[in-house]
Amino acid sequence: MTTETEQALGPSSEDRAVGTAARPAVGGLLLAGLAWVARGVWEARLALAGEPASGPPDQGEGVHRPLNSLEDSYHFVTAVGGVAALVCAMLFVSWLLRLRDNARALSGEAPRYAGIWVYLGWVVPVVNLWFPRGIVADAYRRSVPGRRLPVSVDVWWGLWLAGMLSGVGIVSRDSTDEIIARAYTGVWPLLASDAAVVGAAVAGVFAVRAVTAAQAERLRPGPRDA
Repeated sequence: MTTETEQALGPSSEDRAVGTAARPAVGGLLLAGLAWVARGVWEARLALAGEPASGPPDQGEGVHRPLNSLEDSYHFVTAVGGVAALVCAMLFVSWLLRLRDNARALSGEAPRYAGIWVYLGWVVPVVNLWFPRGIVADAYRRSVPGRRLPVSVDVWWGLWLAGMLSGVGIVSRDSTDEIIARAYTGVWPLLASDAAVVGAAVAGVFAVRAVTAAQAERLRPGPRDA
């Protein structure tokens, strides 16, 4: 009887699974945020140091001058940031897949978005402006129908879009040498983009925790008579 009561009061396997997936996702978001803080620090250092007399690293027509030590270290920082972003993406997608599976089990309905969009929704032009947020929102609403979507989800997505659409944030259209040149001539747009990415990472932590907690609450079985 005691064992049956403990099982009834304990968390379900799905509850544990979504919580287990959420913790690495939170860690990945914090790791990516720290990586972009480091980028901002190095860009500020480049701006304070000023452009060398030899000009920018990319001097046009395929000519690149040798990098100084600060520029070389910025290349290393951006490379580490790229790895951190990749790790964050894999952990976040893993959490999102678990979230969708649980939402389908709770609602008995298929998700609004096909599973392929959990991966392609981030990279396909135009749809990447709303599909990832829509996947999170759909899973949340199917898990806890009638409950309002956490504000942190919208804050996370708004800051993510700001960082992405800036062209120098998490999805950069410029090479590292071009970003170095921009840091020398006008660092503030770079720092604003970095701040948006860091803000998105922090808001993402709150969003993951809020959505996970709501679903885990629904998944957790209530007490039953032994």
